[in-house]
Amino acid sequence: MRTALTELLGCRHPIVQTGMGYVAGARLVSAVAEAGGFGIVASATMSLDQLRATIQEIKNRTSHPFGVNVRADAPDASERIDLLIREQVRLASFALAPDRDLIRRCAGGGVLTMPSVGARRHAEKVAGWGVDAVLVQGGEGGGHTGPVPTTLLLPQVVDAVDIPVVAAGGFFDGRGLLAALAYGAAGIAMGTRFLLTEESPVAARVKQLYLDAPVTGTVVTTRVDGVPHRVLRTPYINGLERSGRVSALLRATRHAVAFRRLAGLSWPQLIRAGRAARHGRELSWAQTLMAAGTPVLLRTAMVDGRPEFGVMSAGQVAGVIDDLPSCAELIDRIVKEAEDVLERLTAVR
Repeated sequence: MRTALTELLGCRHPIVQTGMGYVAGARLVSAVAEAGGFGIVASATMSLDQLRATIQEIKNRTSHPFGVNVRADAPDASERIDLLIREQVRLASFALAPDRDLIRRCAGGGVLTMPSVGARRHAEKVAGWGVDAVLVQGGEGGGHTGPVPTTLLLPQVVDAVDIPVVAAGGFFDGRGLLAALAYGAAGIAMGTRFLLTEESPVAARVKQLYLDAPVTGTVVTTRVDGVPHRVLRTPYINGLERSGRVSALLRATRHAVAFRRLAGLSWPQLIRAGRAARHGRELSWAQTLMAAGTPVLLRTAMVDGRPEFGVMSAGQVAGVIDDLPSCAELIDRIVKEAEDVLERLTAVR
């Protein structure tokens, strides 16, 4: 299945694994690359040294290209881009729109750029800045998300830009891949589906919670970091939703203290991190502290395996996934199903 995306990234199949914090590390990314997809490292939850070690480990595991997701507002974003250039990483992806300087530096160093967007105007803006592709995430997707479903957002963006568009939000099988291609996308990106694979480092207990979730088992909340965030619905999340101002501030302070110790930050650095995570929104002190401490909530669930005290980003597709294949089995299955559906449609014609 050759598309503009496979030609751009140098992968065999137009299937991208997104950069999920504490999930998309060396093992998962290299497994996706070996299977013919394109894996992206989640560097936002890594120090610069950890990212450097992860890149080396991936290179030891596979000779295929891969990408790294970088927070455009990170204090050391420039250093991370320099690292990607030195290591000849194929792609830098961005959850937040990068500034023009970062795009120029990537282009000058031979690194492709692909920001994520949730609106047509954002796609038009970054396309005008010279990015190489855009990832479009509809409201079904996990993590930070918008209100527009993929089926409406994707065709808008495809019609608005002339660079490869990657569709995300609600994809998990070959039918979805073919549907995205029919809309004009050059490929699909999946997070939750790759989280639920053999190579995913997430604890078995946490994976089972995802598998047990119904289609209605996720919720979009602003109580995690002040920005709409789709997560698994749990007693902890329900408690966040019901909490008042005082209890919210106390809870946020506890998380912020834990994150400060984990990251070795001073209080002024922690507050700056919280403000940077506000994405231009006016947040209360509780929300600012929650934004700064969000990595602790993710780590508690995903790394420590204690979902009762953490947050689990999840797309709505969690409700229709019921197995844990290897990355190779998953990608082969998706491609074969897409080919079978295409053959049936051709026969109908």
